[in-house]
Amino acid sequence: MSNDIPEVGIGMLGYAFMGRAHSNALRSIPFAIDPPPAIPKLVAVCGRDEAALKAMAARYGYEKTYTNWRDMLEDDAVQLVDNGGPNDAHAEPSILAAQAGKHVFCEKPLARTAEEAKAMLDAVTKAGVKHGVAFNYRFVPAIRQAKLLIESGALGRIYHFRAMYLQEWILPHYNTPHLWRMDKQRAGTGAIGDLAAHIVDLGRYLVGEMKSLSGMTRTFIEERPLPDGSGMAKVDVDDAFVATVEFANGAIGSLEGTRLAAGRKNYEVIEINGEKGSIRFNLERLNELEVYWVHDEPKETQGFHTVNVTEGHHPWLHHWWPPGHIIGWEHTFIHELTHFLDSIVNDKPVAPIGATFEDGYKAAVVCDAILNSAMSKRQVDLIYE
Repeated sequence: MSNDIPEVGIGMLGYAFMGRAHSNALRSIPFAIDPPPAIPKLVAVCGRDEAALKAMAARYGYEKTYTNWRDMLEDDAVQLVDNGGPNDAHAEPSILAAQAGKHVFCEKPLARTAEEAKAMLDAVTKAGVKHGVAFNYRFVPAIRQAKLLIESGALGRIYHFRAMYLQEWILPHYNTPHLWRMDKQRAGTGAIGDLAAHIVDLGRYLVGEMKSLSGMTRTFIEERPLPDGSGMAKVDVDDAFVATVEFANGAIGSLEGTRLAAGRKNYEVIEINGEKGSIRFNLERLNELEVYWVHDEPKETQGFHTVNVTEGHHPWLHHWWPPGHIIGWEHTFIHELTHFLDSIVNDKPVAPIGATFEDGYKAAVVCDAILNSAMSKRQVDLIYE
């Protein structure tokens, strides 16, 4: 590999689910992407549990560990802070990282509220650093291909966007205890922040800005046992939501999400209907894109057909395998972080392909509006400051 490829020092905040997903991607970039825009140098990983940190560092090759993120921000070798911590650890570390002149990549939802997200956007804008939000589904090749088809005018005028994101992991029979994701102080919201944020971003990315909405939420299980078995704790976030949406371009849409859909593991499905055709995508079959064209001939066989998005001419697929050899969920982070590193070292814009803190803030505005509409039982206009 050429010695001319620059290095970018990574400071990872978090060693759980998303910390591992991001670390796997960062380690894979030099081997998968030829040539990589930069070599991620795994400088440090930060978290509260020292034993878990040491195991994480040994597993992925981080040079140092920190139990205080403020100390990690003082490390001059850290150029990019990758914030994979829980929602209540997004704002302050990201803001101070930006003020220290470090680029910031943050997990979704960007913040617990739109107000908090706006403070984060203001900080990175003022600092002039690169900033990104991990809306990794933008980097599924089939989603990117859908975006290119829409931009080409192939669907014509867009009429409908409908999306659902269904999971089942907190159903009663799993005996899921009270976790931070069920605590408003730490998470901000429940299924809205977990699931709506993703499909809101895809709606904005594929169709356009949202103008107004009406929402409904429900908390079905209002108490859950504490993890240590010492008692019960109140669940003060939503278990499920539904919303109807009006887009600025006149399209209408629906959003639905729940963590209590029996049989659904990670079922994110979107469908877009236009004057010339329709597109449907299912995350659990992420190498496929279903398409329908109204003028397909012969009419006797007209209908939806499935495209395997695995050809070398499809987005990002030239980095991988021969046609038909599928890729997985983890590859989306490799594509996303490669794009972000390219933005840093070659001073390219993160948007519109990747999501910036502006996208994270606007998604937070929509998520807040779903909750506000549900509480007021009224349609809410979306106002972006």
